[in-house]
Amino acid sequence: MALVVNDSNFSETIASGKLVMVDFWATWCGPCRMLSPIVDEIANEMGDKMIVAKCNVDECDNTPVEYGIRNIPALLFFKDGKLADRLVGAVPKATIVEKINSLL
Repeated sequence: MALVVNDSNFSETIASGKLVMVDFWATWCGPCRMLSPIVDEIANEMGDKMIVAKCNVDECDNTPVEYGIRNIPALLFFKDGKLADRLVGAVPKATIVEKINSLL
């Protein structure tokens, strides 16, 4: 299961020292709902190597703005506390796993 992050725990989460993937989503977003089970699968399969988190853009005022989230779903990848890469849209699981493997 993915960790739920918000404005109050976001900085602490990305500073964990592990690779962190954050799914920016919203309940009203159809593509987000399509991507959600894939994000949960990745969390279950790779949770020992990295942190997988979800950030509901409707419940966070600052974090989505800080990282320029204009379209959702958006997957942001953080390495050593810094933004390393991003994927936008309902991308296939294989694409996400390939991105993760390139960053691990």
